[in-house]
Amino acid sequence: MYQQDPAQEKLEIIKRYRNLIQVWKPKNPEDKKAVRKAFKMASEAHKDMRRKTGEPYIYHPLSVATIAVGEIGLGATSIVCALLHDVVEDTEYTIEDIRGLFGDKVATIIDGLTKIKGIFDQHTASIHAENFKKILLTLSDDVRVILIKLADRLHNMRTLYALGHEKQLKISSETIILYAPLAHRLGLHAIKSELEDLALKYTEPEVYETISRKLRESAADRDRFVNKFIFPIKKALSKNGITYNITAREKSIAAINMKMKKKEVPFDEIYDLYAIRIVIDSPVETEKADCWKVYAAITDSYRPNMERLRDWISIPKANGYEALHTTVMSHTGEWVEIQIRSRRMDEIAEKGYAAHWKYKEAMHVNNQLDNWLDRIKEMIESPESDALSFLDDVKGYFFLDEISVFTPQGELRTLPANSTVLDFAYAIHSELGDTCIGAKVDKKLAAINHILKNGQQIEIITSRKQTPKEEWLSYVVTTRAKANIKIAVRQEKKKFTKTGREKLGKCFVQAGIDFSNDNINKFLTVNNFSSLVDLYYAAAQDTIGIKEVKSFAASSVRNGWLNFVLKNSGKGKELPMAEEELKEAGMDKPETPSVPLKSGPSGFEVAACCNPIPGDEVVGFTDANHNPMQIHRTKCTKAQEMMSVFGTHMVKVNWTNQESISFLTEIKVTGIDRKGLINEISRIISNDLNLNIKSFHIEAENGLTEGSITLFVQNITNLNKAVKNLTMVEGITHVSRVE
Repeated sequence: MYQQDPAQEKLEIIKRYRNLIQVWKPKNPEDKKAVRKAFKMASEAHKDMRRKTGEPYIYHPLSVATIAVGEIGLGATSIVCALLHDVVEDTEYTIEDIRGLFGDKVATIIDGLTKIKGIFDQHTASIHAENFKKILLTLSDDVRVILIKLADRLHNMRTLYALGHEKQLKISSETIILYAPLAHRLGLHAIKSELEDLALKYTEPEVYETISRKLRESAADRDRFVNKFIFPIKKALSKNGITYNITAREKSIAAINMKMKKKEVPFDEIYDLYAIRIVIDSPVETEKADCWKVYAAITDSYRPNMERLRDWISIPKANGYEALHTTVMSHTGEWVEIQIRSRRMDEIAEKGYAAHWKYKEAMHVNNQLDNWLDRIKEMIESPESDALSFLDDVKGYFFLDEISVFTPQGELRTLPANSTVLDFAYAIHSELGDTCIGAKVDKKLAAINHILKNGQQIEIITSRKQTPKEEWLSYVVTTRAKANIKIAVRQEKKKFTKTGREKLGKCFVQAGIDFSNDNINKFLTVNNFSSLVDLYYAAAQDTIGIKEVKSFAASSVRNGWLNFVLKNSGKGKELPMAEEELKEAGMDKPETPSVPLKSGPSGFEVAACCNPIPGDEVVGFTDANHNPMQIHRTKCTKAQEMMSVFGTHMVKVNWTNQESISFLTEIKVTGIDRKGLINEISRIISNDLNLNIKSFHIEAENGLTEGSITLFVQNITNLNKAVKNLTMVEGITHVSRVE
C-alpha cells in the first residue's frame, strides 16, 4: 500500500526528473530550458492530483517522457509534449496557453493527444474503435502523437495493478487488439512485446504466472547452453576482425504462450525460447556485406536450415525492420535462431519509426513506412463503418507477414503474405481490381485467386464486362481489396431492397409477427446478417423466407441457449427453466451497471465461439435491443475485441453452482495407435467420469492416432479431471481442451 510523505514525494519527483535528463542527455541548452519549463508547468498543474496507485500524478507524465526518450528515442519536442500531455484535459490550461508558451508544434501535438483522450469520455457503442481511427488519422499529421500515446499506454499498463479487475480486463483487451499491433507496425518490438505480456498478465493470470515461473527455473540451464553455443562463433568473428556484441534474448511470455497454443505442446516442448542476436559495428556502406560475412562465419561451425533463412537486409519489412535471420543446428541437436544486424539496423529494430526517421534523409532509405501510412489513411476513409470489421481488418493488416512483388515496369510493391492476383490489382487501382479477370505471373497465365510469392512480377489482365462478385471476398486478404469489393457488391444488392422488403413483409404477416423495425433487427441478428441490405437481398433471391420467419417466431418465446442444451444433452427434462445461472462479480462497487441475469427471452446465452463452462472466468455483453446477454470466456479473442469496441456494454459475471446443467466442450487427443484404445477412452469418460459424449471422431494413420471428443460437463473440474485421466491412458501423448 502506498504511504504518503510530502517531503519524500518531493525528493522522488526531483529524482525522477533528473533521471529523465540523464536518459535524454541534452546537447542544446535551449531544449533543456524548454523541458525544465514544461516540467514546472506540469508539476504545478497536477500538484493536487493523484493516480489510482495513490502516487502524485506528476509521476505519470515523467514516466511517459522517460519512455518516449529512452525506449522510443524521441527528442526535446516530444519530451515537452509527454510532460504536458494531460494538462489541457485535466486542468484549466488551454491549447492557446500551450501555444503561447511553447509554440505551434507543441500545441498541435498536445491538441492531437487531447482529442484522442477525449473520445474515451463519449458513451457510444464503438468508442474505442472510433478512438483508434482518430489515433491512426494523426499518423499522417505528426507520428509523434501516436508514439507518445504508446508511451502513455505502456506506463498505464505497468501500473494497471491499481485498478479493479473489470477495468483491467477492458484496458488489457484494448491493448491486445489496438495498441500492441500498432507498436508492432511502427517497429517498436520491445514495447509491443511488453504490452502483450502485461495484457496477458491480467487476461490469463495463471498462464502468465506459470510461464514466468518456468522461465525463471530454467534460466541457469539456458545460460550454460548459450555460453557453450556462442563460443565458436565468438572465436570466428574475432579471427575475422569483426567488432561485435552477442546477446541471447528470451522470447516474450505472450509469444511463448502463442507458440504453445499454436503447436499444442506444453512449455517443456518449446525449444526456441530465445534467439541469439549479433550486432556488429559496421559503416553504412559495407554493413550488408559485413552481415553476410558473419553468416558465413556461423555456418562454418553450425549447419543452417535453409528454409529458415530470412533476408530482410535486401528488402526490409514495411515497418523498417532490417536484419539477417538464420536457424542453425546446435551440437546438442536443438535448432537455434540467430539474428544478425548492424548498429543502425539494431536501433531501428528497437526504436522503430523514430530511428527510421533519424536515418531516412541521410541514407535515402526506402519509404515503405510512408507508403504504409498512406494505405492506413485510405483504410480509415473507407465507407465501411462497422467497428468490429474495421478493427479486425486493421489488426490483421498490422500483424500479417509480407511479400514483395513487382509491376511490369519493375516497381516494388509490398503486400501481406497470401495476397492474390486480385489483391495486387486493387493495390494498383480500384478500377483495375473491379475489372480484373486474371494476370500474367512471371509471364504465365494465372487466375484472380492465384496466391502470389516473393519476387514475382505481375501483369493484370482486365475486361470491361467484368464486375466484382461477393465470392471475391474469399479471394483477397488486403483491406483495400475487401473494402472496394464490398462497396461494389453493396451497390448491386441495393437494387433489390424494395423487392426483398416486400417479400419479407409478406412472410412476417403470414407467420403472425408484426413487421416492425425491432422485429426486423432481431430477425437480422438471429440469422447472422450484417446489414438490412444483405437481409433484403437474401429475401429477394429467396434464400431466406417463410421457413426462417416461422422458426424465428417459434424461438422468440424461449431462450436460445437452453434450446441448444435441451436438444443436445439428452437430459432436457431435468434442466431448470427459470433460474439464475450467473451472479455479478464479487465487487462492493461494480464498475458498470449491474444487469439481472435470468433465463428466458431477456436472459443469457453461452457464446459458441469459446463454449465457456462453470469455472472459466467469463464476461457478459448486453445490447440495446434487450437480447439475451452473451457470455464469453475472458480469454476469448472475440470477447477481447468486444471489450475494446463495446466496453460500455460489458458486465463482469461469475458462475453460481448449477450442477444440474450440462455445458458443451471439446477435447483433442493424440497418441500412439493400439488395439482397444477407443474402448478405453469411452470407458473412462462414460463409466469412470459419468460424462455424456455428444460426438467422438478419431483417425489412425501410420501408427499414430488423433481424435476430437465433444462432451457435456458441469464445470471446469469435470473437464480437468477428464483431461488428467485420459493423459494417463497407455499410448496417449497429449490431451487438451480445444480453444
